[in-house]
Parts: sequence; C-alpha cells; structure tokens
Amino acid sequence: MEFDLAITDALLSTTRAVRKRLDLNRAVPRDVVMDCIRLSMQAPTASNSQIWRWLLVDDPAKRAALGEIYRDAGRDYLAASAATTKGEGQMGRVMDSALWLAENMGKAPVIAIPCIEGGFGQGAPIAMLASQYASIYPAVWSFQLALRARGLGSTLTTLHLLKAGEVAALLDLPDTVQQVAMLPVAYTIGTNFKPAERPAPETIVHWNAW
Repeated sequence: MEFDLAITDALLSTTRAVRKRLDLNRAVPRDVVMDCIRLSMQAPTASNSQIWRWLLVDDPAKRAALGEIYRDAGRDYLAASAATTKGEGQMGRVMDSALWLAENMGKAPVIAIPCIEGGFGQGAPIAMLASQYASIYPAVWSFQLALRARGLGSTLTTLHLLKAGEVAALLDLPDTVQQVAMLPVAYTIGTNFKPAERPAPETIVHWNAW
C-alpha cells in the first residue's frame, strides 16, 4: 500500500482543535459519526484490551445539560487563564476560543465522551495508568482525524471531569466506566485549516541522553 504523503501530511498537520469554527446549526448524521468511531477502533490498545467505549449525545436536552456542567466546571479556571494571557498572541486566541466553547459546548450537534470500561482507579501505579490512557487516547485522535477528513471538527477537552459525577448521573454511566474526555462534534465553517506555529523539532529532541 502506498500513501499520498502530501495528503497524509496535510491531514496530520491541519487537524486543529476546532472551537469557534464549529457549525452549531448544521446537523451531523449519526452514520457519519459511527464511521469515525469504526475507524477509531483500529487504534492500538494496551495488551489488545479494547477497553474503549464511547457515549455519543445528540439529544438536545442532554446536550444542553452537558453544556451547563462544562461551563460551570471551567468558568473560574478559564477566566483566570484568560486574564493571565491578556488576550495576546497565540495563547490569547486559544483562551478566547476556549471561553467561547465554555458558553457553547451544549449547542454542538453531537457531544462525544470517550470512556474506559473496567480501568484502574486513580490511585493505581503510574505504569498502569499510562497503559490505561494509552488504550483510549490513540482512538480519540484517530476519531478526530476521521472527522477532519469528512469536513467535521472537534477539540479534546477534560474540564468536565471536575464534575464527572454529575455527567455520570445525567447519562446513567455505571461505576465501572471512567470518562476521559469530552469532544464537541460538528461540521466546520470552512475547511481551510493551516498548520499551527510550532518550534523546530530540533529544539525539543534529545538523542541518546538528555
């Protein structure tokens, strides 16, 4: 199998964390989301455990309730972070869009909550926790790449975990299921995303020793 590296590299370098450019007024068909979930299931998992689970929410009332939980969980943190960045530069733009998302999360046509079933508790050794999260986050990234290829966008958020119990109660999650993130899912307003500004790889790489 040969890949078109130009297309592959464009997909990898332009799959952005999308917030303000989410089209909150365009419906997202369930079959499109399910195609992306199907692709995400090809991601590797520790010991082939396949413990990823997804809770997809498109019910308007439940989306609105999730939006309230997310806004309440992130209000103080985001406001403090925005004050620190003072609206300047790339971080200022990121915080501005994060604040926007806090007010609009519940309006996303679909809210995706990736979960782990039967994982370790937070007090588990770091090796176990690393294995646990390594079993779900590759699938989340594959999901986001698949969305991007279909004209949709998302962003991985974790602020709602400060109120994970409220989300669990709202969505009837059993105690054996652990939430790891929340992603708004929507078609994007335009698809002309560009690579972000990043330092040269030489500035972050160490060969053979630190």
